[in-house]
Amino acid sequence: MSVEIKLSRSSRIYRPNEAVEGKIVTKLSSSISHQGIRLNVNASVNLQVRGGSAGVIESIYGVIKPIPILNKTVEVLKSGKISSGTTEIPFSFMLKDPGEEPLEKLYETYHGGDISIQYLASVDISRGYLHKSLSATVEFIIESEKENLPEKPISPEVVMFYITQDTQRHSLLPELKSGGFRVSGKICTLCSLSDPIEGELTVEASAVPIQSIDMHLLRVESILVGEKIATESSLIQTTQIADGDVCRGLALPIYSILPRLLTCPSIFVGPFSLEFKVTIVITFQSEQSKLHPKSNFKTLRSWHAAESVPLELIRTK
Repeated sequence: MSVEIKLSRSSRIYRPNEAVEGKIVTKLSSSISHQGIRLNVNASVNLQVRGGSAGVIESIYGVIKPIPILNKTVEVLKSGKISSGTTEIPFSFMLKDPGEEPLEKLYETYHGGDISIQYLASVDISRGYLHKSLSATVEFIIESEKENLPEKPISPEVVMFYITQDTQRHSLLPELKSGGFRVSGKICTLCSLSDPIEGELTVEASAVPIQSIDMHLLRVESILVGEKIATESSLIQTTQIADGDVCRGLALPIYSILPRLLTCPSIFVGPFSLEFKVTIVITFQSEQSKLHPKSNFKTLRSWHAAESVPLELIRTK
């Protein structure tokens, strides 16, 4: 005896002005009576504050009250019977009914570290007091309405960057300080979610051989807690640009695909904000680096050099 929700689209991606359609699939060994089949649609922005980014009082509470986005109930069937075997019951609902004001803006789906934006559809088949209800839940994904999106291609906003021993704020290996290094590059800081992050990087000079060059994609999540703003940066993904001591003066391409669900359009609203940035990290060959093969992206060692660039993500048609 089971129940499952199957959406009409395998991608599960819908837009606020579209109908979400699908089927409720039941598999029963014998027929059952029910007191109605209802579909509950809920969406919210879930916020969480970690101890390291807030005060003692805020850390005790940890999870902040979610911000409701959507809350509606759709009656799929009135009371009746469901036959044995496999039964498919179609359903359809609009996220925004004509003239209806949503509780909050329908933000895009996002799965983050301290902030998540989720849209859930749950079915409940009530069977009365003597029998346990049958239920199932599925997440569907929301993207912005196409009518409000800019056309592609968007005009690129390219930022030049330089990484030298003078741009670093942490302590460096003595041989890096004395011998020096210079890495220059450019990267697009306004990026469509359907396009890759692109740019290039050139190692102009380095007194110490290079071990690797990586690009970290980071999310910066900020939450308003009372009168304070708790901000936390976390790693989304790492893309290797080069492995080994690269040729000097050779332009190396920067190319990284943005992961779905872990990224969304940059958001700046009162209770919270979602920002993104990329950090180019150069690891130099050193005996000390062998003792610490795994380094935290937040802690730069003496054999590292890095440069961060803010990244604005947008959705395009």
